[in-house]
Amino acid sequence: MKLEDKLARFLERDTGVVILRSEVAPLGSAAQVGRVLAKMVRDGRLVRVSIGVYCKTRVNKFTGRLAPAAPFETIAAEAFRKLGIEVLPGRLAREYNERSTTQVPMTPVVSTGKRRIRRKIQVGSKTVKYER
Repeated sequence: MKLEDKLARFLERDTGVVILRSEVAPLGSAAQVGRVLAKMVRDGRLVRVSIGVYCKTRVNKFTGRLAPAAPFETIAAEAFRKLGIEVLPGRLAREYNERSTTQVPMTPVVSTGKRRIRRKIQVGSKTVKYER
């Protein structure tokens, strides 16, 4: 069985939207896994979110084009959870959730506490911003 078939089967069985490269690394050598992941990104079966982080795609029922399989906020939250990075909502999101303001935050901002994070999480033109 080819590595691409093994990876496709893994994607079908995985219930989440985000796939880490470290999850599929045991399926083959590092070079093989890299080539297959790059091919799946070119084919539109995956979207690269960050270094070693990929997202599944699905057909958008309105446009008929391939799109990420979940909203950006869900993808970012699952990526942080799988990477073992604990983040909290940003200041503006906390104020909105506490109902102290009616302004809906438009940019995804997360609070990292005292931890310093430089990882860029991006899908399309949306990027996660960090605050301390």
